[in-house]
Amino acid sequence: MQSILVIDDERAIRKTLAEILSFEGFTVDEAADGAEGVKKIKENNYDCILCDIKMPKTDGMEVLEIARNEKPDTPVIMISGHGNIETAVEAVKKGAFDFISKPSDLNRLLITIRNAMDKKSLVTETKQLRKRISKSNEMVGASDGMLKIKDTIGKVACTEARVLITGDNGVGKELVARNIHELSSRANGPLVEVNCAAIPSELIESELFGHEKGSFTSAIKQRIGKFEQAMGGTLFLDEIGDMSHDAQAKMLRALQESKITRVGGEKEIKVDVRVIAATNKDLLKEVEAKNFRLDLYHRLSVIIIHVPSLNDRKDDIPLLVTHFMKEISEEYKQPEKGIDKDAIKALQNYNWTGNIRELRNVIERLIILSGKTITKKDVEMYIPK
Repeated sequence: MQSILVIDDERAIRKTLAEILSFEGFTVDEAADGAEGVKKIKENNYDCILCDIKMPKTDGMEVLEIARNEKPDTPVIMISGHGNIETAVEAVKKGAFDFISKPSDLNRLLITIRNAMDKKSLVTETKQLRKRISKSNEMVGASDGMLKIKDTIGKVACTEARVLITGDNGVGKELVARNIHELSSRANGPLVEVNCAAIPSELIESELFGHEKGSFTSAIKQRIGKFEQAMGGTLFLDEIGDMSHDAQAKMLRALQESKITRVGGEKEIKVDVRVIAATNKDLLKEVEAKNFRLDLYHRLSVIIIHVPSLNDRKDDIPLLVTHFMKEISEEYKQPEKGIDKDAIKALQNYNWTGNIRELRNVIERLIILSGKTITKKDVEMYIPK
């Protein structure tokens, strides 16, 4: 049940609000002055706080400041019979969710409380999601290759240098790109991903640069491309080696001049985007075969990070297994299983053609199909031959 703290020195108003809110299904706590209110805010977690402004000992504005410091995610609604526009503006500037004059309109008060609680729930969910995403972006491994990658990320993330990430499918190239973005000064901006291999060559330009209405048959409205969507953030171009020649030429211009033009448009649009690219191909061989532009390769490869295959870093498998078992158990909301040493050795002896992605799938399969402890027999039974 959602809880509300009512802080008001007028007993009649406090009791009336408590009765109304209790009838609406809320748990209500009361405080007769600002000092008592501050004490209860520090000791308890409320879903919403209703606070009078003119009170003895500690006035409402002081309570608001303390509440914002102590419980920043808890919405505070200020109520007062002495309010004016200046007071309301000041309260909102200091972090109040809203300001309501006395006598309060009951419907407006209840709607405001519901909106405030909805916002609190959204903020909480967003924080939990970010925490979960941050966990899933963790780079696991202590092998020489992984330590070198982490060191390079630490050095390059704080710069604006373009990065080319190379490696086989499933090694975690996207994870490297995410870590660079999260450690950069652009972390608060968007990370926009484009899989160049998944988009037909005739649509890649529209996807990247956008298009104007009527620029081609199916262009029924204006489209904002990935470059504009990534403004102030990072654009991650996965499988860059599969980009068409025409798109490569436009990409080169965008990198050289930091400007783009939508398909069918004439206006040049200034873009502030950091580009990180990834490929499972040898781009220099693609250059020799005339499938990739050498000048674009040099633009993209200021820093090159090669991610080794799982077969080249088998010492990391025990750490990865522990990480995936914990992560998957949390996803399934079930107790974490154990795994014996022989099972770990069996996993280390396996040929991981699908790299990290394949290992995670195997661990998920073992968690679902095995008993309380995963054994070597389980690995041999459920791992693909």
